[in-house]
Amino acid sequence: MNNLFRKPQRKTLNLDGKTPVIRCSICTGEQTAGVRDNTTGRFEEVMGIRNASDLEEFYRLCGTDQIERIY
Repeated sequence: MNNLFRKPQRKTLNLDGKTPVIRCSICTGEQTAGVRDNTTGRFEEVMGIRNASDLEEFYRLCGTDQIERIY
């Protein structure tokens, strides 16, 4: 069946042992939202940030609007 008429499913984000962060490029200004593992420091990408609505969506997924930016 065509996915055109289906209701979009809401994503959830598992933050167990992880911290939400936004990784920013100094050169290009590109922003990527993701989570950083608290024990290893490894970054896992969740979504790209292209505009303010993408940023609001990431805030909604995390349940907070205080998110650290890393460069």
